[in-house]
Amino acid sequence: MSSTAVPKRVALHRNITTDSSAASSNSVSPMDSPRQSPSTTSLSSLASEQQEVKSTKMVDTLGNEFQIPDYTIKQIRDAIPAHCYERSAVTGLYYVLRDFACLATTFYLFHNYVTPEAVPDVYLRSGLWALYTFIQGLFGTGVWVLAHECGHQAFSTSKVLNDTVGWICHSLLLVPYFSWKISHGKHHKATGNLSRDMVFVPKTREQFASNVGKAIHEVSELMEETPILTAINLVLQQLFGWPMYLFINVTGHNNHERQVEGRGKGKRNGYFGGVNHFDPRSPLYEAKDAKLILLSDLGLGLVGAGLYYLGSTFGWLNLLVWYGVPYLWVNHWLVAITYLQHTDPTLPHYDNETWNFTRGAAATIDREFGFIGRQLLHGIIETHVCHHYVSTIPFYHADEATEAIKKVMGKHYRTEAHTGPLGFIKAMWTSARTCQWVEPNEGAQGESKGVMFFRNINGVGLPPAKLPKPAS
Repeated sequence: MSSTAVPKRVALHRNITTDSSAASSNSVSPMDSPRQSPSTTSLSSLASEQQEVKSTKMVDTLGNEFQIPDYTIKQIRDAIPAHCYERSAVTGLYYVLRDFACLATTFYLFHNYVTPEAVPDVYLRSGLWALYTFIQGLFGTGVWVLAHECGHQAFSTSKVLNDTVGWICHSLLLVPYFSWKISHGKHHKATGNLSRDMVFVPKTREQFASNVGKAIHEVSELMEETPILTAINLVLQQLFGWPMYLFINVTGHNNHERQVEGRGKGKRNGYFGGVNHFDPRSPLYEAKDAKLILLSDLGLGLVGAGLYYLGSTFGWLNLLVWYGVPYLWVNHWLVAITYLQHTDPTLPHYDNETWNFTRGAAATIDREFGFIGRQLLHGIIETHVCHHYVSTIPFYHADEATEAIKKVMGKHYRTEAHTGPLGFIKAMWTSARTCQWVEPNEGAQGESKGVMFFRNINGVGLPPAKLPKPAS
C-alpha cells in the first residue's frame, strides 16, 4: 500500500449514527492565502475568525471521515516534474496513426476473412462480427481520447494542429469537436460545483424528490428501488446518455440564466429548450463562439454525408455492423468512464460558496482497467485526478505526474486501482445503487453545510437525513 490513503469501502447500512457535534479540523480554502498568526491578530478578531470556520465532523456515504483538502494548486503544480508538461506533436501523431491503423486492419481482416465462404456457420460468423464491433469500439474510444487530448491542448504545442486533429477525429465519431471542447472546458473550471459544473451534476435531494413525486421530507421513507429498475436505468444511461447530453444537456447544470451576455434567459434543459451543443445561440456558448459551433456542425455534416453514401452503396445493415454498433460501444465506454470518474460513494460535491478549484479537482477518482485502459484508452481511466489539476499534461506523462501529486494530496487522493478491471465494471452497479442524490451530513454546521455527499433509498451507506414535515 502506498503512502496515500485509499478510502475504506464498507457496505454500511441503516444502523449507522454519526456525532454531528464533533468539530473537524479548521481547514481553510486551498485557494486562500495563509491566515495571520495570533501574534499579528487581535484576540477578538481571532475568536471571531475561529467561530467563522468552525464546522461539524463530515463523513462520506460509506461512513469514512472526510476532510476538505488543505493544499494549494501551486503545491500540486510544483510537485510535478518539469518534463511532464512537455508535449510532442510527433508522439501524438504516432498514437493517432496507430489507432487508425488498428481500426483499418481490423476492418480488413473481418471484411475479407469473416465471410459466408470462409465461415459458413451463420452463428459463428455472427459471433465473430459481434466481436468485431466490440474491438472497433475500443479502438474508436482510443481515437476519442486522443481528440480529447487535442481539446485540452495536451496533444502538441501547436493550437492549430491540436484543433485540426481534434476536429477530424471527433467529427469521424459524430462528436461536435469545438462545441464539446468549450463546454468541457467549463466542466474542468467548475468540477464538483453543483451550480456550475457541466457534466454528471448529481441531483439534490429536492430534485430527486420532485422526480419521484414526493416532498423532500418524505424521501427518507421511500421504499428500496428494485434491482430491475436500476438495471434499466443503467442501460438507458449507457445507450442514450451521450447523445442526450449533446442534444438537451442532460446531467449538465440548469442555471442558464446566469450565463454571460444573458444568453440563458428563459432557457432550461430539456427538449426544445435551446440548450444543446449544435446551436450557436445555445446558452452553453457566447456570441464569439458561433463560428466554431458552425464548424463543428460542418464536420458532422460531412461525416453524415459520407455515412449516407456508404449505407446507400453497400447496404444499411452493413453500415450498422461496420460503424453503427461500434459507435454505440464508443458511447458506452465514454459514458461509463466519465460517470465513474465523478460518481462514487467517497466523493463530495460542493455548493457554490464552499467550492474552489482545488477542492473540486479532488472530487474525482482514479480506477484501473488493465491493458485496455492503459494501452487502448490511453490511461484516461487511471490518471483522471491529475488530469483535472493540470489538463495540458499529455497522457504519456500522466502516470509519473500522478505519482508526484499523490505526495501532496495524501489522504485526499482517491483511487480504486486495487480493484482492477473487474472492480471498474462492478462500480457501475455500486454507484447506480448508492449515488442517487447529494445532501449535507445530517446536523451539518458551518462550512460543512456546503459539502454534499451521496445518499440513496436502497439501504446502502448512511441513511438520508430525517427532515421534519413542514407546518401546514
